[in-house]
Amino acid sequence: MAEKLKIKLSIADRIYPLTIEPSQEEGLRKAAKNIEQLAKKFEQSYAVRDKQDVLAMCALQFASKIEQKGIDKSEDTTQALERLKALEQLVDSKLSIK
Repeated sequence: MAEKLKIKLSIADRIYPLTIEPSQEEGLRKAAKNIEQLAKKFEQSYAVRDKQDVLAMCALQFASKIEQKGIDKSEDTTQALERLKALEQLVDSKLSIK
């Protein structure tokens, strides 16, 4: 079993010490970097009062992307099921002729 890894991530001018599995490090560092980049973009593009506003906007942006992917996946699944049902009916109708 791998030993836990202690890292420090900087988000919105604050340092967050974490104890993680080594396999989580890359994902966490990328996530922190994405948050930093998006926060910087929001600070440059909008009049924000403080870091909490920027972080709330970041959270909303990331959460909405996740939710939209779920919606899109659900719609894709529904369409695939409808096509499979149509194909099944077609096969059934061809088999019934014999």
